[in-house]
Amino acid sequence: MNQRSRGIIAVLLAGVWINASEFFRNEVLLKPYWIEHYKSLGMTFPSEPINGIFWMLWGFLYAVAIFFMSRTSSLLKTTLIGWLTGFVLMWIVIMNLGVLPLAILPFAVPLSLLEAFVGAYICIKTAPNE
Repeated sequence: MNQRSRGIIAVLLAGVWINASEFFRNEVLLKPYWIEHYKSLGMTFPSEPINGIFWMLWGFLYAVAIFFMSRTSSLLKTTLIGWLTGFVLMWIVIMNLGVLPLAILPFAVPLSLLEAFVGAYICIKTAPNE
């Protein structure tokens, strides 16, 4: 299998992992926090199918970004830079919009670090630099 094929497989596998992780964290573990927070703002938590499609797109684009970071960085560096750009920046934006329930962060921080680590690991192991 050539390097390009391994790269595509790495992105697909990492994207599936990221989307599964996101679904588990936000739909299974933390959805009550999201719903209650949005309710306290007088809003309805957006959970229409189109929202899920956009988050799935985000997950695969995040996998692409992690893949490219993994081409020039170690596992630890890819994990930390990927986590910073994928999550910390997103949390700053949604905090600025006033829709981030801060109560989720004790759960979201370690789980998102794990998500970034496994995504980076998949990319590095599936399509190692040669």
